[in-house]
Amino acid sequence: MADQPPTSRGAATYQRILDAATREFAQYGIAGARIERIVSAASTNKAQLYAYFGNKDKLFDAIFFGSLERIVNVVPIEAADLADWAVRLYDEYLRRPDLIRLATWARLERRPSGHLVENRDRLDDHKLRAIAEAQAAGRVRQGDPFDVMAMVIAMSMAWSPVSNVYAATAEEPSDVHEQRRALLRECVRHAVAAD
Repeated sequence: MADQPPTSRGAATYQRILDAATREFAQYGIAGARIERIVSAASTNKAQLYAYFGNKDKLFDAIFFGSLERIVNVVPIEAADLADWAVRLYDEYLRRPDLIRLATWARLERRPSGHLVENRDRLDDHKLRAIAEAQAAGRVRQGDPFDVMAMVIAMSMAWSPVSNVYAATAEEPSDVHEQRRALLRECVRHAVAAD
């Protein structure tokens, strides 16, 4: 992410740009996002945006990689209980549907196959190590740790904003979410159980 401005006023402008750009990119994607709408929503100007971020692609990168870091930090993996991790991911998608939309736009517009990000930018090494350790301890089924992780993440996204079947929202009744959480927890638990 770009360096934070040294003044409180600059930091506030920087944050307004990030917030406005997050909404813009989540809604319209990289190609559809408009700098004019971002600076208008952020109450700033293009010169300030470009001074902080360089260009539209670098602004998207700052937001996108920030969203990946957020998921890692807000929803740390618990390899001993991947079912609970899946449920916590589900909850984060309800709180921040824009994060999934950003990843989807990155997939559609930048990397239609392979890893979502370049190897040097991946943040999953510790997740893969945790899964491998759980496998070695006999708590998680054998298989490529990356594939196990990918399956659990995919299951957690069953009702996410990019679901092919049904996109849930935080406004739905809490009992509906509890039923989904219980089903997700049970399904993931069975899917990853050691043989």
